[in-house]
Amino acid sequence: MGVTVLQTYPVDKSGAQTIEFLTKRIIELGATPAGHFLVDCDTCMTTPQLAGQMRTLHVLHNSEMPASVFSILDTGNKQIPVVADNLFDLLICKMTPAMNAKKQPKIESKGPRFEYGDFVIKLGSVTMGQNFKGILVECEYRPCFVPSTCWELIREFLTGFLGPQVPPRLLNPQHIKANEIYQPLDTIQQYLEHFTKFRKQSSM
Repeated sequence: MGVTVLQTYPVDKSGAQTIEFLTKRIIELGATPAGHFLVDCDTCMTTPQLAGQMRTLHVLHNSEMPASVFSILDTGNKQIPVVADNLFDLLICKMTPAMNAKKQPKIESKGPRFEYGDFVIKLGSVTMGQNFKGILVECEYRPCFVPSTCWELIREFLTGFLGPQVPPRLLNPQHIKANEIYQPLDTIQQYLEHFTKFRKQSSM
């Protein structure tokens, strides 16, 4: 796994039409279809009486890493990430008495996956429950493991593919260190950041 950047894409028509447009565009560039992908996130709150204070637990899965479960506990002051095997899901089920009944609807990004030279591109249609929320484009540059050494290359590729919507700064430096080895958890952090924004838009 190389360095991955996650980027929203504006939806002018329907989500399906936007995915179709982007699919056509990436294939015209020379990319080849390479299956499908899915990243999902369940979010629940701890019961204040049991935990002492309200905490939010995010549990995420990525089809690229089917043997791993990613969880991020948000205490309000900091986030505590844990990477475990898929038995972690069974542990979460046993912890339901400690969780608030106010579990948020599952949010997920899924769609087609493409390969183009050293790049892997994923076009994700984001849904929460049954409701469409937006489009996320994931771009991974496989040969690189240190973000600062390939940010400009990824940005140039994305700009050629997506157009002027690509911002000057692609990665949130709060979560991802420019000069440290990129980890699968960094991709999950990006998904959680975008999923959280989609949830907040829904509550407005």
